[in-house]
Amino acid sequence: MLGPLTAWTGDGTPVTVPEVKVRLLLALLLGEQGRPVPVDRLVEALWSTAPPADPPAVLRGKVSQLRRALAVEPGGRELVVWRPPGYALVGADTDAGWFALLVEQARAGADAAERGALLGEALALWRGPAFAEFADEPALRETVARLEDQRLAATEEYAAAELALGRHEHLVGPLADVVGRHPLREQSRAAYMRVLYRAGRPGDALATYQDLRERLASELGADPSPELAALHRAILRHDPSLAPARPAHGALPVPLTEIVGRDEDVAATGALLDAGRLVTLTGPGGVGKTRLAIAVAGTLANDVRLVELATLDHPARSERPVGVDDVAALVATALGVDAAPAGPPVPVVERVVAAVRERAVVLVLDNAEHVVGPVAELAAHLLGAAARLRILATSREPLRIAGERVRAVGPLAPDAARRLFTARATEAGYTGDRNEDGVATICRELDGIPLALELAAARVPSLGVGEVARRLDARFRLLSTGRGPARQQTLRAVIDWSWELLTEAEQVVLRRLAVFVGGCTIDAAEAVCGSEVGGESTVDLLGRLVDRCVVVARDGRFTLSRSVAAYCAERLAEGGELAELERRHDAYLTALAERADPGLRGAEQGRWLRLLDAETANLRVALRRATDDRLGEALTWYWFLRGRFEHGHHAPPAARAAFAVLTGASRHDDPGPLTCRQRWFLGACLFGVDGPASERLVAEALAQARAGGDRWVTAAALNTTAWHAQTRGDLAAARAAASGSLAAFEDLGDQWGQLLAAETLASLAESAGEYERAAALYRRGLGIAERLGFLGEIPFKLCGLASVHAATGEYDRAAELYDRAAGLAAERSVRLGETYARLGLGEVALRAGRLDTARAHLTRVLAGGGHDPEVTVRALVGLGLTEHAAGRPAGTTLARACRVAHASGHPALIARSTQARALVSG
Repeated sequence: MLGPLTAWTGDGTPVTVPEVKVRLLLALLLGEQGRPVPVDRLVEALWSTAPPADPPAVLRGKVSQLRRALAVEPGGRELVVWRPPGYALVGADTDAGWFALLVEQARAGADAAERGALLGEALALWRGPAFAEFADEPALRETVARLEDQRLAATEEYAAAELALGRHEHLVGPLADVVGRHPLREQSRAAYMRVLYRAGRPGDALATYQDLRERLASELGADPSPELAALHRAILRHDPSLAPARPAHGALPVPLTEIVGRDEDVAATGALLDAGRLVTLTGPGGVGKTRLAIAVAGTLANDVRLVELATLDHPARSERPVGVDDVAALVATALGVDAAPAGPPVPVVERVVAAVRERAVVLVLDNAEHVVGPVAELAAHLLGAAARLRILATSREPLRIAGERVRAVGPLAPDAARRLFTARATEAGYTGDRNEDGVATICRELDGIPLALELAAARVPSLGVGEVARRLDARFRLLSTGRGPARQQTLRAVIDWSWELLTEAEQVVLRRLAVFVGGCTIDAAEAVCGSEVGGESTVDLLGRLVDRCVVVARDGRFTLSRSVAAYCAERLAEGGELAELERRHDAYLTALAERADPGLRGAEQGRWLRLLDAETANLRVALRRATDDRLGEALTWYWFLRGRFEHGHHAPPAARAAFAVLTGASRHDDPGPLTCRQRWFLGACLFGVDGPASERLVAEALAQARAGGDRWVTAAALNTTAWHAQTRGDLAAARAAASGSLAAFEDLGDQWGQLLAAETLASLAESAGEYERAAALYRRGLGIAERLGFLGEIPFKLCGLASVHAATGEYDRAAELYDRAAGLAAERSVRLGETYARLGLGEVALRAGRLDTARAHLTRVLAGGGHDPEVTVRALVGLGLTEHAAGRPAGTTLARACRVAHASGHPALIARSTQARALVSG
């Protein structure tokens, strides 16, 4: 609302609202802030001159279009409701709503700092005139006027808060704009007068008062208010009450990092300053002149004041040239000299002379190259008038005045350059290998320039030393970054300032990055944003954006803060590129997933898992937009490995059937025609649910895989074959199949397959009483699960280890492992894993004689339901034996266990339940 009409989803994705009349309808509903807008009023606003034949029906059509547009956000369609006598928009977050809330909070603020911060944040929400494209619509004029009045009042209150804090420089432009648009508004005029006066422009303050007085007389026949007239008189006499509380200025900043390789320069510059009164450090940009000057100043016993000349406009960007008075005003501020003292006006240069004439002070005039002329003129004047004054200047060229001593600051020596680069890379978070050859190449190719080395070091955490060195030729352009001061105080204004400092090519890349959710890699940025923009490589442009702190580079990815992402999403929507960039985004992610799919079944499994994990948010967005099964098919195995079965509805029919089994949604979805791999996958998922169907599908898959030479499906099907053999009680066949599966997966390098086969062999070893071998195999699987992040597998491996300890009588250790497994499974919503862990806890408690604990766990397991016959039989057997041990009847419970066991056909379960029943009966 507070600018061009724009809508976003909750995650910041722009919402396209097509057609002007649908957008106007949205604006009309927004303007009423949840109140219903009568049908006749909507019709009048939409078709005032040429209404359709059936206005209510056509209006309903427009409402439907609006609902469809908003439906991209879950629940978005329901935001537009019918409430007699018309329609209303309810429940939507709006910038106007946030603006009003922030202003309300600011007015309740306890101090000026809090009020200023909140009002600044509120004003930052404005992106232009309210409802910009519809501001002249008759039906919206009242709403627009109301919002603009609120904005105006907030601006005046913000100015008052900032003035109370002694901050005024950044208010000149905004208040000039307000006064220009509302020339008769006295409160704005008063704030503008105060700001001009404090900025050292009392003449302009008086002139704006005179302008108001003339306008009031000619347009209203009135005079300025008594309050404004009193302010005018105070300015005339330079009333001390108009001066702000003086903040501390000119103090040297405390360096955040150690200066490297400049000991000789520090000593030599200090000696020059002892011998003369003006020393200028010269050298190319980025060589470290400012850092050296601060280090030298820190060694001096004198009063030292830093004057940051970079705050003065560059001549190319200024409407008027910077003069001596402008430089002197900065020096006055650093020295704590009043900009507008009481009494007769005194030129600022002379006030500075008076302040330094008797003082032993050192002025550090930093970054003088863009204002060399006025700096040289002022320096000569001050040095001639103040015998105890010394000046240390930094510039890309000398001041060229009498008495100047120039110290050229050169690049770092090779050893110092390596130390600086390594130190800054470590500070940036790099923990990789040292790669001494790569570091030497970077230092040599960047000529030992500290800023260039620091920029390169900052990229190392994301690219690595070798990649930075390889791309170095294309990165020289990155070193021409300018350093503008942070002049703005509000969020949007800060981002605006950053945006305006970017080149057009940088702006293009930055706004295109908004299509990513959760960041992107270099390859993704090049694929989606374009490998080149405006003749520059995207890699170079990304680097510059990182340097300017609008993009964050971390762990090989480039991300935007949420605020910057929202800002760039607006820019992207305005640029008309969104649809094309979404197409590129989806195409890149589909191609990436298709490359990853085979990699997830081999030695590179871990790398591809981590890569897809990092793209989870981007993949989710691409899936929402997908128009075919390509992306879902490519991600099916990834979802299975990560236990993300809920994504199965995006998969092709065969995989959807398997995921339906895994989630318990369906047991017999029709999968349609099956490939070899799909046949095995569905068969494996049906194990324990539909044994005959599972065994048939797996056998078919195994035969098909062997005939077609598919080693991976052969390995996977062998392991599932081992499950079926174990269920039938054919332990020799099970061991042979599982051993063949493990060997095949080891040959392929598939860690997940090795984990699976190792668990099967561990279970078989445990059944045979080979507890040491079983424990070793379970530990092997646990290590793989932890290493590759198979978090859903960890509880099962812990349960296996616990079972071994229980079998050897180590009940406390077993209970400890089962309890850990139950906690991890509950945290990760691995329901079956938690069930097995609680089942184990009950069985261990029974063996240890803790009958109440056993009963509680086993009862909870049975109450959880499920179709797994092993769980049901074991729980019933355990509960029956618990009741028997407590002297209670157990026959009914154990009879039920026998029925479930016989229905499953599982020999081990039949034996377990039969033995328990016989034990109780005997």
